[in-house]
Amino acid sequence: MALAYDVLERGLWALPAPPRDAGTVALVVVRPETEQRETPERARLTLEGGVEGDRWGKREGRKLKNQITLMRVDVARLFADGQPLSLFGDNLLVELDLSTGNLPAGTRLWIGTALCEVTPEPHTGCGKFAARFGADARALTLAPEYVEDHLRGIHVFVVEPGEVGPGDGVRVVSRPLG
Repeated sequence: MALAYDVLERGLWALPAPPRDAGTVALVVVRPETEQRETPERARLTLEGGVEGDRWGKREGRKLKNQITLMRVDVARLFADGQPLSLFGDNLLVELDLSTGNLPAGTRLWIGTALCEVTPEPHTGCGKFAARFGADARALTLAPEYVEDHLRGIHVFVVEPGEVGPGDGVRVVSRPLG
């Protein structure tokens, strides 16, 4: 059963502040086909395909603005309420502040051994997100007071390929000026 908005909001307020400059990858998720999820110990991040083996790399007309998705693992745990974290479909669940104030578009991150860049593309979730975790979870991620926190996550694209796995670091390399 999905949690109510007020319960989710109280849970959100109780979460400790996430790290701002250096965090950790908690989970890697590859979606080979619709509704399929794999959680490999290691994955390659490539210029052409994003997370190797993920269906994003097979899409017609794919765009770098939504190559790879990241979501805060603590927020995912709150919304999932015991369900598997791979259900979100985000490629990387991380311990890091994903807010616009911390990671504006153009920010570069080392994720494992890959260099990635934050895109301006909003990650708002979809009907599947609401169906799995409840309309209140989606409403909370879209609430004006939380939009800049990117509770649903962010998009990045690969600048330099590399590998990533649970336990690897996520580190801010640079933020755009201004």
